[in-house]
Amino acid sequence: MHLPRSIPAFLRRCAFALACVALAAPAQAAQPLSHDDIAWLQRASFGVDSATLARYQQLGRARYLDEQLAGGDDSLPPAIDAMIRGFEVTTTPPVQMLMQLRELRRQYKSTPAGAAQDAAKKALQAYVRKLYLQDAQIELLHAIYSPDQLKEQMVWFWLNHFSVYAPKGAVRLVAADYIDDTIRPHALGKFRDLVMATLESPAMLVYLDNARNVKGKTNENYARELMELHTLGVGSGYTQQDVQQLALILTGAGIDLRAGLPNARRRFARAPQPLVRHGLFVFNPNQHDFSDKLFLGHTIKGSGFDEIEQAVTLITRQPACAHFISQQLAEYFVADKPPPALVDAMATTFQRTDGDIAAVLHTLFTAPALRASYGRKFKDPTQFLVSAMRLAYDGKPIANGAPLINWLNQMGEAPFGRITPDGWPLDSASWSGSGQMAKRFDVARAIGSGNNRLFIADGDSATPHPAPPNLDTPLYREAIAPYLSSATRTALDKAASPMEWNTFLLSSPDFNYR
Repeated sequence: MHLPRSIPAFLRRCAFALACVALAAPAQAAQPLSHDDIAWLQRASFGVDSATLARYQQLGRARYLDEQLAGGDDSLPPAIDAMIRGFEVTTTPPVQMLMQLRELRRQYKSTPAGAAQDAAKKALQAYVRKLYLQDAQIELLHAIYSPDQLKEQMVWFWLNHFSVYAPKGAVRLVAADYIDDTIRPHALGKFRDLVMATLESPAMLVYLDNARNVKGKTNENYARELMELHTLGVGSGYTQQDVQQLALILTGAGIDLRAGLPNARRRFARAPQPLVRHGLFVFNPNQHDFSDKLFLGHTIKGSGFDEIEQAVTLITRQPACAHFISQQLAEYFVADKPPPALVDAMATTFQRTDGDIAAVLHTLFTAPALRASYGRKFKDPTQFLVSAMRLAYDGKPIANGAPLINWLNQMGEAPFGRITPDGWPLDSASWSGSGQMAKRFDVARAIGSGNNRLFIADGDSATPHPAPPNLDTPLYREAIAPYLSSATRTALDKAASPMEWNTFLLSSPDFNYR
């Protein structure tokens, strides 16, 4: 404590002593949060848990939002962190996994038909499934346990916005890299940097075929989706000629899965310019069309990799890009049909800050329009599952994330499972049908009964299933119970067991909206 020297020494000592007494006194109990606070937190997080409520009460909304938008705390419970760090997709370079996959495929194809070939096929399938399950668990575990809830929502949002499909080619081998090295570092940063990161990611280059986009044999798949789905949106004014010109700009942007292997650089030795490498990404000048291009009304001189950077800057500074991304964010966080005035305000912030994602989110989360939508946004399956896990287990580390993936598969929103590049739909109508609600009831019962393998590691057949989790906790009584409808209260009162009570709560309409 520092006091001005103009105050007499005696008074300074008295003030210091009083301050010490105040610091040593027991802290007063935090005031209960209002309905507005709880509803706001349900949007700023995947779903409340005790740690979220405590942090919000400590900081207040403004400081809590600033902390969330800073996104600097990627910490996880030690057990969860150890689980992720133990995954092969985390510890093994993609090139080594690719070699292992090729070897398993070679063994399968070279084995004569019969029992041995069947065994080789099963080994190949098991390896591929293991890699996919590990990829899919990484973001879900972060979503459930990370204190950076707004950042993790944005990681999931961008993974869906810049969607890739795991079963295609080598995508599953680089999906973990896509999460942790492409999306997460840029989830709250500049949108242009995020676009460049996805453009250079092996997962995107394989999925949308730009790895095969070369001079004299152009492939327009990625160029078209980059503008239509990732940045500008349909009806923004770009033309088929713009798609063709962007495809030429992107020629030579691909991957080299042999990076780091002996002799990997020999085929680039006579390139007209130095090649550009970022991890497995490589820009090969030998495969690039160096002609001048007319793109979005601007001439881009043939200059190699610099053309790509110019084109991405040009795209992301279009007013249509600011509006399209703001619209997508508002639809995810606010409403299926968000107020145009809110989208316009977000787009203005986007342009003023040169695409600063955190600044755009600040405009969204401080807008009165957000409050008007409380309780009306239906959760997609990922939001439902993560919020159920956060309420039911409240930070308790699980030992096995495979059931999470199985449940998402059952509900139709498999991680990296959307075969088309538009990502999973996020509107209420896509997820509120009777079939979906029946699946959610099954998942609610699995979580609420404890009759699942969340706390039983793979290969462990001796550990018994735990008892049903206790959802009637201080967290429930503060954040959930006061705002339940009479119909849900009546159903809970009729529950014949804790398992049934948990199931009724997690499958209730109240819990499925936020």
